[in-house]
Formats: sequence, structure tokens, C-alpha cells
Amino acid sequence: MKRLFAIVLTAALLLSFTACSSQQDSKAEKNNDSNKETVYQVALLQSLTQGYYDGIIKVSELREHGDIGIGTFEGVNGEMIVLDGTVYQALGDGSVQKADDNETVPFSNVTFFDSDVKEEISDIKDINALKEALDKTVAKNGKNMFCFVKLNGEFKKMNVRSELKQEKPYKSLDKALATDQREFNYDNIKGTVVALYCPDYMGGLNTPGWHFHFISDDKTKGGHILELAFDSAQAEYDITPEFDMCLSDDDEFQKMELSKDVSGAIKKVETNEE
Repeated sequence: MKRLFAIVLTAALLLSFTACSSQQDSKAEKNNDSNKETVYQVALLQSLTQGYYDGIIKVSELREHGDIGIGTFEGVNGEMIVLDGTVYQALGDGSVQKADDNETVPFSNVTFFDSDVKEEISDIKDINALKEALDKTVAKNGKNMFCFVKLNGEFKKMNVRSELKQEKPYKSLDKALATDQREFNYDNIKGTVVALYCPDYMGGLNTPGWHFHFISDDKTKGGHILELAFDSAQAEYDITPEFDMCLSDDDEFQKMELSKDVSGAIKKVETNEE
């Protein structure tokens, strides 16, 4: 079992290092109201982008840190959607399954959802229009906070992607997606968008702005969202002021140049744009 370390970051930018909690400790934290105000991150998007796909924690442990979230699985074996306490795995063949508790996770963000703001969002023509609408609400409630959003509705257009599981030696994520990404297009589909907003100062640990995953109401379709459109949907926002990150100390992870600028690769991975 890899040893883990945690970085705890609050919106006030206080930084400290602690040993990651044991499973027993994290179960106790689950019942602590303060834990609802923490975004828990496994590793960095930058490490995933550079090709670190080894699992760091198990799905069973991840669920102890949140009931909503996004991420992926060892070997980037599909896209992760965490909703209402269940971890779903949207696979490269277009199917969706409940993730096994023993499946491991190289990257994820989760929290315990606590609805702070509710609103209806209407007349969204594309994903950029959705970002603009969400940004307005985030700006009113603190743009330097983290925010998870649940967006429920019927989507006129939903374009998602997943990817085939990678085998060692791992390629960087943009190269892996160039050959093994699979896209799926759905019309008039009911479901939930799970969205994460990270503040601008998170550029070295994640991607600033929005990251969107989707799962259908019948839990048979889902993935990372590339494009969407809808007439009306109900949005709930969880404004979250604290951040907790766990890292692996294995040799491969420690040898990575995580200060390397991979923003171009991240943009390509997130949006399919060069």
C-alpha cells in the first residue's frame, strides 16, 4: 500500500501538511459537519496529464470523503461520476457501471454535497454559455471558493467522452486520448451534470474554472462533457471553502516534474481543442 500525504488548503490560503487519515479516522470525519466544507482531491490533474495513472486510494476510501464528485480510475479506465454517494464508472465502450470498491483512483475530486444556492438556468446553447451562467452565480458567492454544482434536467444535446483503459508504459493523457478516446452523442436525454469549479489560484494543482461530467437518470450513459445544450435545468451549488489533497510518495510520482507547464495539454484533454 502506497503511503499517502495530505495538503490542506483553505480559501484563506492557509497551507499545512498532515498525514492522511486512516480509514477509521476518515469514517469519523464523515459524520463531522465541517467535512462537508472540504473538497478532497486525489493527486493532481497535472500528474494525471503527464501519465501517472496508478491508483492511490480505493473507491471505498474515496466514498468516505464525499458523496459527489468527478475523476477517473487506474489506467484511466473510464470517467468517474460520483452522485448521491454512488461511484459510477463510464467506460470506453459507452456503458456505465457502479465502480467496484476495490477499484483504485489516480485522480478525483469529491465533497459531501450541501446545497447553498438554487436557481433555474435557461436557454443554454453550448458549454461556453453554461460556463458564463455558472460564473455569474459563483462570482456573487465568492470566486475564490471551490464549488460543486448539480444540474438536473433534460438535455437537447449531450456530447460526452470516455476512454479505453491504458496499459504500461503509460503515455501522456493527451496522447492516450488521441488514439483511445471514444465520443458519444445523445439527444433529449434526462440526467445530471456534476460540475466542479476551481479558483484561478489552483492552476498548479488542477485546472482553474469548470470541469463537467454527466450521468443519465437511468445510469446507463455518461462521461466527461465536451458539449451540451438545454432549454431549462435546475442547478444547486455547494460553495466550499476548504481543500484537502492526498499524494503518493512512490518513486515514480516523486520523480515527476509537477511544476512543468502542461496547460496546453490540459486544455486539449478538457475540451478537445488544440
